[in-house]
Amino acid sequence: MATFDTKSIRNLALLGHGECGKTSLAEAMLYLSGKTDRLGKIADGNTVCDFDAEEQKRGISISTALANVEWKNIKINVLDTPGDPDFVGEVGQALRVAGSAVIVVDGKSGIEVGTELAFDAAVEAGVPRVFFVNKCDDPDYSLEKSFYELHDKFGTSVCPVFVPCRVGSEMAMIDLISNKAYTYDNSGKRSEIPMSEEMKETVNRYKDALNEAVASTSDELMEKYFAGEEITREEAALALHEGIIAGTITPVYCGSATKMWGIIAMMDAVAESFPRFTAKKVEKLAGGDEVAIDVAGDPALFVFKTVADPFVGQMSFFKVMSGSIKRDMTLKNARTGTTEKLAHFYVMNGKTQAEVEELACGDIGMIAKLSDTKTGDTLSLSGAVVYSQMTYPTPYMTKAILPLTAKDESKMSQSIAKMLEEDLTLRYENNKETAQVLISGMGETHLSVLVARLESRFGVKVSLEEPKIAYRERITKRVDVEGKHKKQTGGSGQYGHVKIRFAPAEEQGLTFTVSVVGGAVPKNFNPAVEKGLQDAMAKGAYGYPLVQLAADLYDGSYHAVDSDELSFRLAAQLAYKECLKQGAPVLLEPVGNLDITVPESLVGTVMGDLNKRRGSVMGMDHSEQRKGYTVVHAVVPKAEIMDYPIVLRAMTKGFGSFDFAVTDYEVVPGNLTAKITANKN
Repeated sequence: MATFDTKSIRNLALLGHGECGKTSLAEAMLYLSGKTDRLGKIADGNTVCDFDAEEQKRGISISTALANVEWKNIKINVLDTPGDPDFVGEVGQALRVAGSAVIVVDGKSGIEVGTELAFDAAVEAGVPRVFFVNKCDDPDYSLEKSFYELHDKFGTSVCPVFVPCRVGSEMAMIDLISNKAYTYDNSGKRSEIPMSEEMKETVNRYKDALNEAVASTSDELMEKYFAGEEITREEAALALHEGIIAGTITPVYCGSATKMWGIIAMMDAVAESFPRFTAKKVEKLAGGDEVAIDVAGDPALFVFKTVADPFVGQMSFFKVMSGSIKRDMTLKNARTGTTEKLAHFYVMNGKTQAEVEELACGDIGMIAKLSDTKTGDTLSLSGAVVYSQMTYPTPYMTKAILPLTAKDESKMSQSIAKMLEEDLTLRYENNKETAQVLISGMGETHLSVLVARLESRFGVKVSLEEPKIAYRERITKRVDVEGKHKKQTGGSGQYGHVKIRFAPAEEQGLTFTVSVVGGAVPKNFNPAVEKGLQDAMAKGAYGYPLVQLAADLYDGSYHAVDSDELSFRLAAQLAYKECLKQGAPVLLEPVGNLDITVPESLVGTVMGDLNKRRGSVMGMDHSEQRKGYTVVHAVVPKAEIMDYPIVLRAMTKGFGSFDFAVTDYEVVPGNLTAKITANKN
């Protein structure tokens, strides 16, 4: 039997703005629970969850790290997520398997972009959420400011539960439900102290907000609240538990992760009040259906994350969705139909693996070296179950990626393929028009991390450069030209002569017709003429491919001895060159639909910027997904938004998002044509 059964497991995602203290909170939980014997520090690069070399170098979380602690006979699986928006895909993966979310808030900075985005993501995922206001030890911290800022922003469901109170130079923490006050020693151990007058005032100031939220969970408590009757500790604790599960209460806990204030209260709440996996009763299937969660049912697991480790091989992180899994069990992959043997699986604490024999429904673990399983796959006994996958944002920060040596070139594609399996917010493309290999990510940091990991994991050194725009050309006039290729050598000569009418066409490539009469050009040479034109169209007047060209071969001449296919191919290309001189060619650039979702207050700023980017605003409407947001619809040249992921993030302080798709090609303004062709040369 598994060490922990389903009712004793909690899955907790730590969310929030970058550098708000998520990893420090996880570290404090590990230390206070006895899982580690020393408190790691981000500055020292020795925390359990930030074990990756790039995370230690940059001082930020890059990937979701998994750790587990045992508290009051409850196993808490902690999913420590990145706060940098470049790694939003990692947050989505964590929320897919989390039972609840702790949104960490910097007590001094207050609500930041990442705070709001984390809250919205948790709501969208249907995950119960609580706030942990961190860094309350800062001298400039104000409980009143931080709590009412949260209350005003996120509504009356936000209620204080565990709050700080400064008494002189000392700081105490107060549990509003039990009316008890605590101080902490350097090891994070707490001691109850008598309630002073200042503490009682703090309780009185915030108890009404707690009671209001608690009362909203039932009609009986609401009647007591309006009648002025006291809500008992037991009633408040039960209402808090039910309110968290239902999402009608968003409790606020306060403390300091680095000094370990309030961490014990936080873990008590997780163990006693946060939902177990079976609380939601059903699990989502692909296609929108639902299936009842069956603790004793057939075993099934969902792979929510993979890591390409050069030493271990592929590491597949999973959650047990039904039944329990045991060592050497064989399950079938719903996507491929292949079977996978669960020879060894582990629970993780950062990079440390602990092998286990069994994991119960709701638990999270890792399996190495599955032969044919990827992120989002379902493994089950029947192979018929398919759980719903995560939805990943489209990456638009694109760079050309170049290997530094021939050795790097031979290994680059294979290494990137492994990174693509690990990170589904990356895109890889071999662009034939620009002859560049392109990599797309969520931002500059995202791509910078990819470059570093390619070198550290696979020994592949690459550089990034600006991608080229796939410009095209077309003629704008109908022209009637001829091409004659004549060459006489000592033996047989070469002779080909064609007369061709060129015109703009509707179709993208070459529309070739023949209207020769009288055998002026024998039919067997027609394919050579067509092939000559097709080859020539690879380069137009400005050096870019010519498109939408109609060519009608209507006359010419040949020599019975000297004419051959090569001669007519060359004659056609001479006619093409003359066409470029007379046909008034223009440069075309890719344009597309740009849909920008921004807060209503920033619409004017975004539209002003679009005007500078040669964009045409086509309309606006209210966002159906995000309250208080507007979607601006525009048509914009691709060349003008290559840096848009960075610009929009800066312009909207991280609140804006966009989607872009090339839909057509349009003529480049004359003043820009000269600049583009000059840069090409």
